[in-house]
Amino acid sequence: MSFVPGNQQRHLRACMVCSIVQVQQRFIREGCPNCEAFLGLQNHPDSVQECTSQVFEGLITLADPTKSWVARWQRLEGYVPGVYAVKVVGQLPEEVVQSIEDAGGRYVPRDGTVHDDDA
Repeated sequence: MSFVPGNQQRHLRACMVCSIVQVQQRFIREGCPNCEAFLGLQNHPDSVQECTSQVFEGLITLADPTKSWVARWQRLEGYVPGVYAVKVVGQLPEEVVQSIEDAGGRYVPRDGTVHDDDA
């Protein structure tokens, strides 16, 4: 995430799968850099609304997720460098959760409802 002017901060959204934070238009224009393969957000504003949230807490900037203990703690290992939310409030549609599982992934909510020992 590059510098976001103050008047654009209200357009920030966090991916409910990986918790990366970007402006809404970037999700629409480029999709999610970590989850695009199964979310398909690029050029789909309705999907961006369903799979991202404006309600999130805390921000983490990761320069090198492979070496960061914070990345391990937040389950961000293997993701692209960027700005991530600590907690993302929202619920993915059931068909999106199913598509993640069909792609071999496991969805772990980023809202704190699942603890590490459950994941």
